[in-house]
Amino acid sequence: MDASVLRARQGQRLLQIGIALFIFLSLEGFAVPYFRVPRLGLSVHTLSALSGVLLLATGLLWPKLNLGAMASRIAFWFLLYSSLATIAAYVVAAIFGAGNTTMPLAAGAARGTPFQEALIKVIVYPAAPTVLTALALIFWGLRMPPHELSGQRAKRDE
Repeated sequence: MDASVLRARQGQRLLQIGIALFIFLSLEGFAVPYFRVPRLGLSVHTLSALSGVLLLATGLLWPKLNLGAMASRIAFWFLLYSSLATIAAYVVAAIFGAGNTTMPLAAGAARGTPFQEALIKVIVYPAAPTVLTALALIFWGLRMPPHELSGQRAKRDE
């Protein structure tokens, strides 16, 4: 598949998932008071909003990225994983009433069993290197294509 067609499809998927996150956060907002740790439920709500906006903005710029097919796939899947894994870890923590060892500001004193705390770590810790990799690739993809650079130089020289 041509890289530009792939990026257009991926951009559309990012837009769809961003809207899906807004639907999720709209419904999840009703559940916030019912979580074992409502503060974590509120964190899920705000993280979903942030991730939704990030995915919408990224989806709009995705077709403009100057990336090959493989780099585009890596950036796409890493960005999705990091966004959804972070939200999932907070959902798990809010349901368990756990998370103090990983997210102490949001969880407060809520500490789960060693298994629960370990599960949260297993879900959320890989999100950091994946988002950094995705953002580095996106940043790299925002460079000007060589043919556009030479065209701008020609206009400046006139």
